[in-house]
Order: sequence, then structure tokens, then C-alpha cells
Amino acid sequence: MKSILVAAAVGLVVSILFTPYLIRVFSKQGFGQEIREEVQKSHSAKRGTPTMGGMAILVAMWAGYLATHLTVSEALPSVTALLVLGLTTMLGVVGFLDDFIKIRKRRNLGLNKTAKLVGQMLASVLFAILALRFPDENGFTPASDNLSFIRDISVVSFGVIGFVVFAYVAISGWSNAVNFTDGMDGLAGGTAAMVLASYVLISFWQFRNSCELVSDIGPACYQVRDPLDVAVVAAAAMGSCVGFLWWNAAPAKIFMGDTGSLAIGGLVAGLSMTTRTELLMIVIGGLFVVEALSVVLQIVVFRTSRRRLFRMAPFHHHFELAGWAETSVIIRFWILAAISCLFGVGLFYADWLALAGGG
Repeated sequence: MKSILVAAAVGLVVSILFTPYLIRVFSKQGFGQEIREEVQKSHSAKRGTPTMGGMAILVAMWAGYLATHLTVSEALPSVTALLVLGLTTMLGVVGFLDDFIKIRKRRNLGLNKTAKLVGQMLASVLFAILALRFPDENGFTPASDNLSFIRDISVVSFGVIGFVVFAYVAISGWSNAVNFTDGMDGLAGGTAAMVLASYVLISFWQFRNSCELVSDIGPACYQVRDPLDVAVVAAAAMGSCVGFLWWNAAPAKIFMGDTGSLAIGGLVAGLSMTTRTELLMIVIGGLFVVEALSVVLQIVVFRTSRRRLFRMAPFHHHFELAGWAETSVIIRFWILAAISCLFGVGLFYADWLALAGGG
């Protein structure tokens, strides 16, 4: 527990202190956000706000994790945690390149779709291949080639190649979903903090009830590798998002940009695979799912009927154009995100109770 608290605290403090430094540097360099033409009227005042603030989240996350291992944790960094951190960082680099091109070319389009997908593919394939290696003394690898809900679904096995494909779809899907959500001040950052808090609870509970440590709860124990260190990663990232939110909340002084949104999407995908909760993540990250689906539905309906299902996609802009104040949209969407997280954690705990004979 002390490791988790230190990781969260260091991530929070580093993020709060490092973000204003980035604001000053990026403002001086003119690294400002370009605004989509469709939302120019309501968001024109945000033009020029520093972007690429996701760098603060990444730096603070690493700081929180490493500080824990340098101070309170006697164990070396685990393979599982390093794989999740590596995946997050690689996608952050893809997002940084996207943001940098937008800034240099003074437009709201950075990397083209092919380049972005290639970057996501490289990160996903490397993570997937390595995550099926490095078994511990109990034979548990960082990830499993079985599909999972709250635990592995043994009858649904991908095999190595299938898992690599699945990992690419999941990682690119979640990184794009978070990217779609990042359209209002603090919306993605606040939602991500809640999702990561859920994974702190899940990972820590898996640690306390790991099959490596507990032998008397039968099928209720969790066959996962390095759950405590995964909880430390989630805690460090959660603290980083909360610290960044201090400066990113409306009216935002800085945006996370694709640097942050792609990285966070990769992080939650990595956490879902290493905790064997891939389908449960759809519930916990329900707001991200809705935002992504709104974009897909908008495209499908428009191409088939030449009509728009929503005033604008992603979904949050629909309500803004309907007359809702931006802060009202953000707070109500945060409430929906919190409900999704609570429901997901509730399902996780109910599964444990059922298997442990508690109900």
C-alpha cells in the first residue's frame, strides 16, 4: 500500500510542478493548439493555447514509478510494469510527432492516418510479443493469449499471432477513443484519472488475492504476474493525470494533445491486458467507448443517408452545439464516467465474491 501511495503522490506533485514549466516554454516557442474549423465559433478563444502537455503526464508517471522503487520498494522493476510503461511511452512519442507536425504546419492535421496507424502498430506488436514471454516461477506471463472479461476465458484462445492482432486492435482502438474524448478542457484527463483509479483498486486486489500468495480461496485467486507493480504504475499515472488536470481544467492553460491522449489510451489498454480484464475495460472506460462509437455512427449514417446523426461528433460537441455550456458537458460526462467505473469495479468484486463463496 505504501508503494501505491508514494507513486500517486510523486506523480501528482511532479505533474503539478512540471506542467507550468511546459506552459511557459511552449508559450514562448509558440507551440499553440490549432482549432477544428467546425468548432471555431465556440472554441476560437482556445487557439494558441499550449499543447503537448501529455509530456508532463509521461514524465510524472515515470517519476512516480521510479521514485517508489528507489525509496519504499525493495523489489526491482517488474517486466510487466516496464512493458506497460514502454507501451505508454511509445504511443506518447507517436502523439508527440502528430502534435509537432500540427504546430509546425499551423493546421489541425498532423500525421496522416497511415503514419499514425503504423506507429500504433509498431508499439502494439512489440508489446504483444514481449507480453507473452518472461514467465515467472509460476508460469504466469505479463499477458495471456486468452480473451478475458474479469479473468481469462479459457475457451477463447487467440494463439500468439491472434493475440498480436487482438492487441493491435485493442491498443489502437483505446488510444483513438481517448483521443476522441480529448475535445474539452479536462474531459479526457478527468475521465482517465477515474479509470486509472479503478485499475489501482483492481490490481491491488489481485495482489492481495494472487494465486502466488493465497492458496485457500481456490478459483477466486488471480493468475496474474506482478499485480502490485501494475498497481504502482496505475497509481503513478492517476496522480499524474490529477496533477495535470489542475492546469487543464476549464479554462485550460494547456492541452494534453495527442501526446497525452494516445499515451493514456495505450496505458489503459496495457493495463486491461496485464490484469486480464480486457472486456471489463469496455465497462470501466464506458465514456471513451461512447465517444468513439459516436464518431463511427456519425460516419456510417452520413455515408449511407447523407444525414448527420449528431450535430457534431465526437458526442460531447453535439451537446455543446445544442446549447449546453462547456463546463456542464464536462461535469455531466465526468458523472457518467464515474458511474461506469463504479459499475465495472462492482462487477469485478462481485465475481470474486461469487468464486470465493461469498454470494
